Amino acid sequence: MSQQATQTVVAIGAGVPFRRAPRQDTTTEPRVVRWVLIGIALLFLGLFLVLPLVAVFYQALAKGVGTYLDALTDPDALSAIKLTLITAVIAVPLNVVFGLCASWAIAKFEFRGKSLLTTLIDLPFSVSPVISGLIYVLMFGAQGWFGPWLQDRNVQIIFAVPGIVLATVFVTFPFVARELIPLMQAQGADEEEAARVLGASGWQILRRVTLPNVKWGLLYGVILCNARAMGEFGAVSVVSGHIRGQTNTMPLHVEILYNEYNFVAAFAVASLLALLALVTLALKLIAQRRLTQTSSEPAAS
Repeated sequence: MSQQATQTVVAIGAGVPFRRAPRQDTTTEPRVVRWVLIGIALLFLGLFLVLPLVAVFYQALAKGVGTYLDALTDPDALSAIKLTLITAVIAVPLNVVFGLCASWAIAKFEFRGKSLLTTLIDLPFSVSPVISGLIYVLMFGAQGWFGPWLQDRNVQIIFAVPGIVLATVFVTFPFVARELIPLMQAQGADEEEAARVLGASGWQILRRVTLPNVKWGLLYGVILCNARAMGEFGAVSVVSGHIRGQTNTMPLHVEILYNEYNFVAAFAVASLLALLALVTLALKLIAQRRLTQTSSEPAAS
């Protein structure tokens, strides 16, 4: 063991606060190569991310703030905004419940079918959103498996809000679970087992031990889930029917306005989605930093 490592071990054993060594470059590439790679990355981000974002706001405000506000306060636009928020308010909590249950079961228990459940969680990532929307049409549409039964009871799912919510839940349910599963697996089950030995019930263990340990990972998954729920287009487009003022979410409303050559209104609504994306990105960054700090605290201590 080197002298510096020996001194570090002695300092830790003596209770001296641990100080990280200065960060050193691990690459042997010349400085020019590194700057070229950084420049290429920044150029790519500028052309394909920043420039389109600036163009959206520029086109939205091209005819003045008054026209911009009129486009956002249009009854159809307000209906699309309301439906988007309602869908997110319903879909995100359902995914939180599913994500907590699935991640807790997968990370804390061994059972038959565990690998199958883990695989099924990734299903929406491998299936096109359009296909997932079509599946709901084949199940609940007028000619679907349950269509006649639903019509006899005057229940409408496809081309109505329930179909939009179902499609949104399907395409977003992996996000919370996928954030919590590796986090719970890394933390292990020692604290839960200790709480159980001390007489805590399952609900108390979940509320006082598990949830505090995964709160930032949970928030991170909720942010990603909410962003996808508000911006989903493919699956919702299939099941909504594009009924203006009734079943159009914000992305669908943008498409209709653009197809009608109402570019200012289309970009105005799109700019609202862009603002939501920027807010989501800021919250995601904060949650990611807190999650990183939380996961590194045991190692530092």
